Amino acid sequence: MRFFDEIVVGDLTEIGTHHFTAEDIKRFAFAFDPQPFHTDEKAAEASHFGKLCASGWHTLAVWMKLNVRAMQKMGGERATNGAPPARLGPSPGFDELKWLKPVYAGDRVTFSNEVIGKRTSRSRPGWGLISIKNTGRNQDGVEVISFIGHVFVESREEAVAEGE
Repeated sequence: MRFFDEIVVGDLTEIGTHHFTAEDIKRFAFAFDPQPFHTDEKAAEASHFGKLCASGWHTLAVWMKLNVRAMQKMGGERATNGAPPARLGPSPGFDELKWLKPVYAGDRVTFSNEVIGKRTSRSRPGWGLISIKNTGRNQDGVEVISFIGHVFVESREEAVAEGE
């Protein structure tokens, strides 16, 4: 992760693509969201979705997996280049979570993050709070999920002070 001071509003990062298979959709649904349109093709055909679709929670969980992997990759690249990664603090939460279109079996969703705001933290000296719009688009470019996340990020000055 980059330090708060290095993050620029407007930064856009593609974090990865996931192929949602019928088997994966059902496995997640049986474990966490066992509604018929997520677990059974025939029931899904009779539903307002018209065919098997992923739980919104499944879509969000995939985003989280890809987001963590992207941060780990960035941290590894920084370490390889001799630059320490910034620490992340807690996330105070998400805003405006929207499941805009169903994610059907066979869909490929590409997720991206865009920095839409940042401010120095008043409650945590040496840290900043960034706001990120997270989106997922299917293979046709249609946005299927959108939400804004917030996370505390260490400033470079804090890292230097702790290293002394």
